[in-house]
Amino acid sequence: MKKLIKKTLPFLALLIIASSCTSVRVASDYDKNADFNSYKTFAFFKTGIDKAEISDLDKRRILRAIETELLAKGFTKSENPDLLVSLFTKERQEVNVYNNGYGAYGYGWGWSPFYNNFNNNVSTSTQGSLYIDLIDAKKKELVWQGKGSGYLNTSSNVDKREARIKEFVAEIMTKYPPGLEK
Repeated sequence: MKKLIKKTLPFLALLIIASSCTSVRVASDYDKNADFNSYKTFAFFKTGIDKAEISDLDKRRILRAIETELLAKGFTKSENPDLLVSLFTKERQEVNVYNNGYGAYGYGWGWSPFYNNFNNNVSTSTQGSLYIDLIDAKKKELVWQGKGSGYLNTSSNVDKREARIKEFVAEIMTKYPPGLEK
């Protein structure tokens, strides 16, 4: 029985971690005085977007996903916009060590020649946050900010990266406009 538990525990831990990787935690904040019904057009705020510390390819993927979401909400892209869209990113590396050695076997406390500590599993993952800022173009003031946090797909599979970015953006944009969240 102990062997069965010893073999299935790391698998269960890995399964829990893998399933938690799919979710995106979202939050938003907004200016209560802003009239969100008056915003109908948008453009990207190049100055803000250029500061984001991610690859140009991922920036384009994010911008396409944001554009798709805003168009689906009835916005139009414009040279004279009501809203400017900017973004900001953060990422951090997480290192997880799972030790499934069940301690020293033998007599009493302390060192034992029967101690088995060879069951260490080390995994790394990248936790990322994407902030989408919507700025009133006339006032030059931030009126809405959405944030999505979750594990990033750092594989070289372009389709998986693009799908993860779309998931992040779609989840964040469910919070806009305020009051209409699903």
